[in-house]
Amino acid sequence: MASTGTPPPRPSTPPTAGANGTQAKANNTKNFGFSPQMGFTVNVNANRQTNGVPSQGGGSAGAPGGSSQSLLPAPEFASPAQVRNYCNAVRAAMSMMAFELAMAAEIMKATLAQVPDPEGRIGASKVRSWKVARKLSKSADAALDAAKNAAATYAAFQREYEEEINRVRHRARRPQAQRMDWAQQ
Repeated sequence: MASTGTPPPRPSTPPTAGANGTQAKANNTKNFGFSPQMGFTVNVNANRQTNGVPSQGGGSAGAPGGSSQSLLPAPEFASPAQVRNYCNAVRAAMSMMAFELAMAAEIMKATLAQVPDPEGRIGASKVRSWKVARKLSKSADAALDAAKNAAATYAAFQREYEEEINRVRHRARRPQAQRMDWAQQ
């Protein structure tokens, strides 16, 4: 048998579901628009300490009888480290939120642009979707500004309280440990 240079035809089988399930369509339904599968995961440590005593999240004013969870640590500013940690937590949370909101705005704009205009005007569906998604985009910009201002808050704290911070920092230094002197007898 002589080879013709072309491989034998592959059997035609439908593709299997991918890792993210994008190819798994039930009943051959068509999915119009852009809708990636994205989620927002928040890990919260519910064991907080109040005056050195750990708590398991009893009640709070916002949730009677239950526990209230927050993305931010408790607003306690008794030390420079607590101010730094709080400002860093605000910056990180708002940066994540700004990214999520910006992505949501783009997804919303792309999805709503697929809805046909009721009057059949050319390009009107894109204009309408842009007007709606613009508000969510402004929210993303505001969250990004909040992240910037949190970082600026800690910088201002360092600038305004530099003398007090240095006084505490020098007092908190441990005395140097004695060094072994092998030449001494």
